[in-house]
Amino acid sequence: MYRWCTDEVEPHDRFDYWREVRSKGLFGVTAELERERRGDFFGEFSLRQLGGAGLVELKASQYTVERSNSDIAYAPGDSICVYQQLGSGGWFGGMRTSDFAIANGSFATSHTDLPYRTAPLGAGGFHLRILKIPVSTIPAQDKRIRELAPRTFGDQSLAPLLGACFADLDEAAADQAGATDATSLVQALAHLALIERGIVRPGSRLGQAAMRTARLSQARRLIARHLQDPGLAPTMVADQLGVSVRHLHMLFETAAKSFSQTVTDKRLKQSRRLMREAPDRLIADIATSCGFESLATYYRVFNAAYGMAPGDFRAQGPDGA
Repeated sequence: MYRWCTDEVEPHDRFDYWREVRSKGLFGVTAELERERRGDFFGEFSLRQLGGAGLVELKASQYTVERSNSDIAYAPGDSICVYQQLGSGGWFGGMRTSDFAIANGSFATSHTDLPYRTAPLGAGGFHLRILKIPVSTIPAQDKRIRELAPRTFGDQSLAPLLGACFADLDEAAADQAGATDATSLVQALAHLALIERGIVRPGSRLGQAAMRTARLSQARRLIARHLQDPGLAPTMVADQLGVSVRHLHMLFETAAKSFSQTVTDKRLKQSRRLMREAPDRLIADIATSCGFESLATYYRVFNAAYGMAPGDFRAQGPDGA
């Protein structure tokens, strides 16, 4: 992962450096800000290469961004971008289609090599994720991909699926063994974007694969959200996903762990984390808070997974853990 922040530059040079080196050199855009406001400018971003794509998270105080025809000629990208708005919202304009706003928690998509202008809507400035996926890596090759002017997602039913994929992509980035998951998540996000834009049919092979990957991600997020509930069961998760229990189990057939194995694994990992963070907390209390139906069950499952009792694990301390 590559991280950079304007704190590394002298205050009077921060915006100029951001504009010339980061905005133009790295992102291929033109940044503008009134000179009297540049002394207070702040910006930071991270860049990770995942599954053949680049994932950027950007935070910055207010300024305006333009990707003009000259910017595109200087730094062509030939990628599609999927945007996840995390801050107070943003405005897009200057395109062949009408202007639009993207609200907190919403998503948008575009091809990199079409002109646009954008600015944050709120005083808090920019905060968003951008997944940049090279067109050459997308199996759904269609000339319309290069005609995707920036547009927010109109199909709100896709938002939970997109959000789950982005969240799992973050976790895959932190896991060195998550390269395979990252590739499938990037492809799912690309094809969900193309489904929304009418380029990929939901019932096609690519569309169905994207929906399966996204629903599996959403199912895992729902499991994590309800770990404390001892009644966590396939029926509960299937109902919230809007699929049958049979379909839910079919989603997990393609994963490394079944539904029940995933639940147990997440509960055990959470219990280990709690034992490290709260060394004086009773193990029985931790077991209950992680959704285990009894202390005996917790001890049996923990020992089977790690070859030791929870108390022995805690006795190792943070270094041993």
